[in-house]
Amino acid sequence: MNESPPPFADAGWRLEHSYAQLPTLFHSLAKPTSVASPRLTIFNQDLAQELGLNAEVLDRPEAAALFTGNELPPGAYPIAQAYAGHQFGKFTTLGDGRAILLGEQITPSGARFDIQLKGPGPTRYSRRGDGRAALGPMLREYIISEAMYALRIPTTRSLAVATTGEAVYRPQPLPGAVLTRVAASHIRVGTFEWAAAHQNKAALKALADYTLARHDPALVGEESPYLAWLHSIIGRQASLIAQWLHVGFIHGVMNTDNMALSGETIDYGPCAFMDAYDPGTVFSSIDHHGRYAYGNQAPIAQWNLARLAEALLPLLHPEEKQAIEQANAALESFRSRFDTAWLAGMRKKLGIFNEEAEDKALADALLSWMQEQEADYTQTFCALSSRDGVKSHLTNDASFSDWLAQWKARLTRQPQSAADVTPLMQAHNPAFIPRNHKVEEALTAAMQNEDLSVMQRLLQVLAKPYDHSVDLPEYSQPQPAEDYQTFCGT
Repeated sequence: MNESPPPFADAGWRLEHSYAQLPTLFHSLAKPTSVASPRLTIFNQDLAQELGLNAEVLDRPEAAALFTGNELPPGAYPIAQAYAGHQFGKFTTLGDGRAILLGEQITPSGARFDIQLKGPGPTRYSRRGDGRAALGPMLREYIISEAMYALRIPTTRSLAVATTGEAVYRPQPLPGAVLTRVAASHIRVGTFEWAAAHQNKAALKALADYTLARHDPALVGEESPYLAWLHSIIGRQASLIAQWLHVGFIHGVMNTDNMALSGETIDYGPCAFMDAYDPGTVFSSIDHHGRYAYGNQAPIAQWNLARLAEALLPLLHPEEKQAIEQANAALESFRSRFDTAWLAGMRKKLGIFNEEAEDKALADALLSWMQEQEADYTQTFCALSSRDGVKSHLTNDASFSDWLAQWKARLTRQPQSAADVTPLMQAHNPAFIPRNHKVEEALTAAMQNEDLSVMQRLLQVLAKPYDHSVDLPEYSQPQPAEDYQTFCGT
C-alpha cells in the first residue's frame, strides 16, 4: 500500500539544521500549537522563488496550515533559540518566547536562510506569555521589511502572514496571526550574552566557531580569527546604522537581542520613518527617555557591540588584560567606520563624487537648516535631486540661499558633469518611504475591513522607492504634523 506524500512535499523545501547541532544550551525543541482556522493573508511570491520554493504550490489557501504551524514542511526540525539581552540597558534572560525556527532553507545558489514562524504558540522561553502575535504587528513587519529590502538595506524578510482565527489580547482582543520570517540567521549579540552568562567557554567557542563559519568563512584561517571576526561585525553594524540614517529609519527598540550578527535589520516592532528632520525623534511608546532616538542609534550600536566584546573576551586572548585591550581597540574603530560610511552615503545623497575635507560641514549645515525649518527629511533630498524641485520648494527661503550657493560651488569641484549628478542623487534619495500614516491606513483596512488592497498598493509603490519618474503625492507627501506613536507587538 503506497503512503501518501507529506503535505507540501512538492513545494521545494530543502531544510537543513546546522544550528540545531550546537549544544542544547542554545536551543530546545518546540512544537507549534495548532490554531482553529488558518487563513493565508499575504504571500511573497518573489521571495519564495529566490528561496527555491514553488510559489504556485504555497500561494494556495491550504498552505495557511503550514504558515501557522498546523502543518510542518517536509524535513522540519522545530526549535526555539535561547538568548539573553540588554533591554533598555538592563540585562535579562530571554529566548524565543513566540518564535520557532523550522530549519534552514538551502537555495538553488547554495545560500542558507533561516525559516522562522513568529507567533505560533508558547515555547519553554515564553515566561508565561501566550506565544502568539497579532495581525497588525505582523503586517507591519511585512511592509517595513520589504520596504527596507527595496531600499537596499540589509534586512530580514517576510515570506507570508497567515491569520489564526483566534484572538490574542494586547490588552484588548486582536486578530491573531503568524509571520514567516526569513533571515541570514537569528544569531544575535544576545545569543553570545547568553553563553557568557552561563560561563561555559566550550559552548561559547562552539557558538563563535559556528557563527564565524556561517557568516565570515574567509576569516576562519586568520591568526586571530575571533578578533578579526569582531572587527568584521563592527564594520557591518557601522554600515547598517549609517544606511538607516540615510533614509530616516528609526528602529525603536535597539536592545542587544535585536542586533543580528549577520548585519541584517531584525525585529520591526515599534519602528517608523522620520518625517520632519529632528535627531531626537522617537516614535516608540515604550522609549520614554529617547534611548533609541534617531540620533542615538549609532552610539547605541557601539554600546551593544561592547556587550558582544565582553562576551567574547575569553576567546580573544588567554590573558584578560590583553583581551580587554584588543576589544577596546576594536570598539574604538566603530565611530570612525560609522562616520566614514555615513559621510560616503551623504556625499551620494548630495551628488558628490569626490572627497573634500569640508563635505561633512556641508552636510551638517543642511541638516541644521532642516531641523530649524522642520523640513521633511525625504522630501528635502528629493527636491535637491531635481532642478525644478530646488526652485519650487527650497530657494524661496532666504536662510537657505547661502547653503545652496556653497553646494552648487562644491558640485563644480569634481570631474563629473552636472548631467551625472542627478542620476547619482536619485539613486540614493528615495522618492517613497513607508510614510507612517500610509502604513497605518493599510493596517487599519486589513484589520478592520479585511481589505488587503490598500496594503498591496502600498507595497507596489514601496517596491520601487527610487523611481522618481512617477508622481504619486498620496505616497510621497508627509502627513500634517501630529503626535504619532508605535507600539511593541508584545
